[in-house]
Amino acid sequence: MNHLIHIGFGNIVNTDKIIAVVTPDSAPVKRLVQRAKENGTAIDATQGRKTKAVLVMENSQIVLSALLPETIANRAQAEKVEEDEA
Repeated sequence: MNHLIHIGFGNIVNTDKIIAVVTPDSAPVKRLVQRAKENGTAIDATQGRKTKAVLVMENSQIVLSALLPETIANRAQAEKVEEDEA
């Protein structure tokens, strides 16, 4: 079953397809984002704001978010808890 979470500014992603949520500060992640932009596999969901989280998806796509990784992780975890309670 698909579980969707809000990643900012009306943008939503499927939590089942997320491999990792990382900060964009390290050089390897910056290279990963740059390559994804060059290849057209980057989805910019920041609405012009500073990128604070990079979501690595199953299909080799990268989603850029203006929310902190902790915020996204907490929302995904809350979704999981709601599912377990149901």
